[in-house]
Amino acid sequence: MGTLRPVAVKKQTPIRVAVIGTGSLGKEHARIYAEMAAAGGVAFAGVFDANPERAASYAVKYNTRAFRSIEEAADLSDALNIVTPTTTHFAIARELLERGKHLLIEKPMTDNVADAGELVKLAQRHRCLLQVGHIERFNPVFKYLEKVATEPRFIESHRLSPYPGRSTDVGVVLDLMIHDLDIVLAFVKSPIVSVDAVGIPVLSKSEDIANARLKFANGCIANLTVSRVSVERMRKIRVFSSAPLTSYISLDYRAQEGFIYRLANDGEPESSLLKKLLHAKDSSIVSQFGGKKIVREPVPIAKEEPLKLELQDFVRCVQAHRTPMVSGESAKKALDLAFEITRQVQAAARDAAARQG
Repeated sequence: MGTLRPVAVKKQTPIRVAVIGTGSLGKEHARIYAEMAAAGGVAFAGVFDANPERAASYAVKYNTRAFRSIEEAADLSDALNIVTPTTTHFAIARELLERGKHLLIEKPMTDNVADAGELVKLAQRHRCLLQVGHIERFNPVFKYLEKVATEPRFIESHRLSPYPGRSTDVGVVLDLMIHDLDIVLAFVKSPIVSVDAVGIPVLSKSEDIANARLKFANGCIANLTVSRVSVERMRKIRVFSSAPLTSYISLDYRAQEGFIYRLANDGEPESSLLKKLLHAKDSSIVSQFGGKKIVREPVPIAKEEPLKLELQDFVRCVQAHRTPMVSGESAKKALDLAFEITRQVQAAARDAAARQG
């Protein structure tokens, strides 16, 4: 009997990726792709920016090519990330999809619903993967929420920041709240039955502070507050969940940490006074209220960089021809809701102006 020869396994050719736009967020995309390329995960084809000098500087920094045009980037890439101002997303994405390129578009996908719908159809027609950069879906905090708070009844989120040097071409709802809208829609899994929203401009023509209260068919309520004129940065979510585990969860997206409050199990001893006073972050605290014991314990979250997880998943989806977690269709739902909230904010502003006039 002859000796079997080892079968040569053909190594998969790395996906060629490019970054369109090297501003405050685009440069982070470039950094991560350079790291992935060094590890053999992708072929980092290059970067393009409307400012050629900026593109050239990042090309040198990350040992890649500075493209002279978006067309050149498309010719030499399989998949591209669009990290440009929102108002430019549609035109760039349409051209690239018509060339059969897979895309990750930073949020919001477009600055109007009709354009978002057209991009979804184009991606389907040309069999292209279309992913939208709702980064919080890749935050370990969200993964923990999905696993533990399976029956959310009330959700409260705060997303606050100082006035930015970017994304001022859209209001705070499209800039910041859209992250929370995407999270809530993915998390609650029930139709929305009512939306009530308010907002005001402070430093720009669009709203800089906004609040939206969403009611779902299953009875869940979500209260979302955003501001880009805050003195502090905050990205927090609090969830009250019912059965099978009645709990209150408070999580910090930025710090990737938080606490869960739940009823104590039978026989769980009450903590000492010293332990309660110290509020040890890595310890469970058991207290008694109204004859029942409540446990406060830190949540087990392994900290990771959400953007890196997002880009790694994008590449895997392209390689496996798999629908991404945040598909164009999914992102459009969040966009539809964001525009309804924006419509209410603008209508209230017009009514206020009419009363004053």
